[in-house]
Amino acid sequence: MNTFDAKRRKLLVLGGVALGAALLPGQALASLSTSRPRILTLNNLHTGESLKTEFFNGKSYNKEELARLNHFFRDFRENLVKGIDPHLFDQLYRLQMMLGTRKPVQLISGYRSPATNNALRASSKGVAKNSYHTRGQAMDFHIEGIALSNVRKAALAMRSGGVGYYPRSNFVHIDTGPVRHW
Repeated sequence: MNTFDAKRRKLLVLGGVALGAALLPGQALASLSTSRPRILTLNNLHTGESLKTEFFNGKSYNKEELARLNHFFRDFRENLVKGIDPHLFDQLYRLQMMLGTRKPVQLISGYRSPATNNALRASSKGVAKNSYHTRGQAMDFHIEGIALSNVRKAALAMRSGGVGYYPRSNFVHIDTGPVRHW
């Protein structure tokens, strides 16, 4: 393949992603309003755990599966579990629909206890004092096989919470707080 073909292919792929991000938010939102099961497949990069869960059965949230997700998203440093906002899982599911993937989500950080958050703040400038992680409303992640920049673009197109982009650390942050980005 010559250089021209490679550049053309890359341009077409990026154009398709941009078009999909512009056109699919309505379809992705519709996928949340239809009565279909919502399934997530995740890997926790710190604990080595994997989880495939149908957290919404098409009519209601499955309490047992939400409990499994809460444990999966726990503060692994202190082994503390907190209830995670189910809308965060909805956002993640919607994001995967927009990106057209069911590949595993690689969880880097879910819930953080205030103590863990303060310890991380002491060693990093990028950790917020009143982080949505401490409320069970945020996650840091990437999706296997999907360019991080495309994950960010799709998350921004959803307009449903905070979106942080950390390409040097290879993750995107989403939360269920007010719409904003950095």
